[in-house]
Amino acid sequence: MESVDIHTPFFPPARRDRRDYPGAERVRRLCSSASAIRMEAVVRIAAVIVVIWLVIGVLAAVQRGYFGGSSTNCAKAGTTIVTIVAGPLNYVGANPKIKCTLPQPSR
Repeated sequence: MESVDIHTPFFPPARRDRRDYPGAERVRRLCSSASAIRMEAVVRIAAVIVVIWLVIGVLAAVQRGYFGGSSTNCAKAGTTIVTIVAGPLNYVGANPKIKCTLPQPSR
């Protein structure tokens, strides 16, 4: 068998990895910090949207009178919670109601 020199034109020397160019580390740091900033912005925007959604749900529950009165039972509490979670959907026709029965104590 004939030995082959791996540095012949048929086997060029390996190219430097693209990540090894001068300043690559700085670019990587900038990109990672930029993506972290974008992610933080997305999380903040999502949190604001959730808070606004729940505030609208609380307003709907107040308008329906779910916080008035002293009698509280499972159905009223469940309906109030579902109304708050439904948020703006209450104003486009959603009217969530919960029916629940708690087990009665044995005699």
